[in-house]
Amino acid sequence: MKPTSASRPHGGLARFAWLLLALAQAACAQRAGADLRAPGTPTARATTAAEDEFLHWNQPAVRANCPDRRGYLWVQPVEGPACIRYFASDEIDGARVAIVQFSGDRDSVMDQPPTRISGNTEALRTLDAQRSRDRAGVPWIFMARPGTYGSSGDHRRRREPVEFHALDAALDALMQRHQLQRIVILGHSGGATAGAALLTMGRTRVACAVLTSGAYGLLERARMLGMSKGGRTDTTGSTQFYDPLDHVSGIARDPSRRIVLIGNRDDKNTPFVLQQRFGDAVAKAGHRIELKTHAAEPPTYHDLTDRIGLQTASLCAREALFPPLPGAE
Repeated sequence: MKPTSASRPHGGLARFAWLLLALAQAACAQRAGADLRAPGTPTARATTAAEDEFLHWNQPAVRANCPDRRGYLWVQPVEGPACIRYFASDEIDGARVAIVQFSGDRDSVMDQPPTRISGNTEALRTLDAQRSRDRAGVPWIFMARPGTYGSSGDHRRRREPVEFHALDAALDALMQRHQLQRIVILGHSGGATAGAALLTMGRTRVACAVLTSGAYGLLERARMLGMSKGGRTDTTGSTQFYDPLDHVSGIARDPSRRIVLIGNRDDKNTPFVLQQRFGDAVAKAGHRIELKTHAAEPPTYHDLTDRIGLQTASLCAREALFPPLPGAE
């Protein structure tokens, strides 16, 4: 049996102390946000200090604001420099396998003040990564998509090449900095589309990709949802989108890698028929892919239940760490 942190000397105490510190920092940041929203905030100086606790959205890349330390990645994709934020659990350095998670779209909150966005501090995002690591049993990294949770860029340009190139470069830098051997990609909705795009850009050393309720066939999706402008745009209104369905030929050959698509047939946001179409195209190209259905929350049936993405990514990671013996069931 592989030892856990809790079984190592003082591991449980150290983690407990770390969690208490993160919770205290998060509580302070949330209280500061409440103070900012309350009438009669005492001084401008207090406001500035409190705002520094929160992660900024839709900001340009500024080198001075992107230090060379854990949590920040300064990268140079073809469209120009980017600062991508990530929030990691413990035990990522030298990990044989780590799970890298991309969130779904956050356009519904991106124009709110940073103090009003849920989970929008470094402490809370790191705490969430640690909790996910404890549930999954393997190191966990939450990588913020451009324009969200402190990453530079414009979230309005999601699903354009500028987003996916920045994430691709950030994954390279992340794996080099922490000497990660392989990763499991986990993404939901727009995060699943991002994960699929990275695969089509030829990403290697991916043990598994778990993509839940992803958006593919972006032109047709926009038409089906009644959100296309003249039949030429993605739901964002952009004609410059990058559709993973059009780039399946770029997926690197790797017979050991699993690609798992999970969705719900009644999904009103990312139609399941288009998820099937992407899965069929990947299978036809000769890759190992599994298409599964799972229960989802009404009325949109887009958000899957039971943390199925986390559970599947965890099983994938453990299978990569401890592959079954030949002939074993």
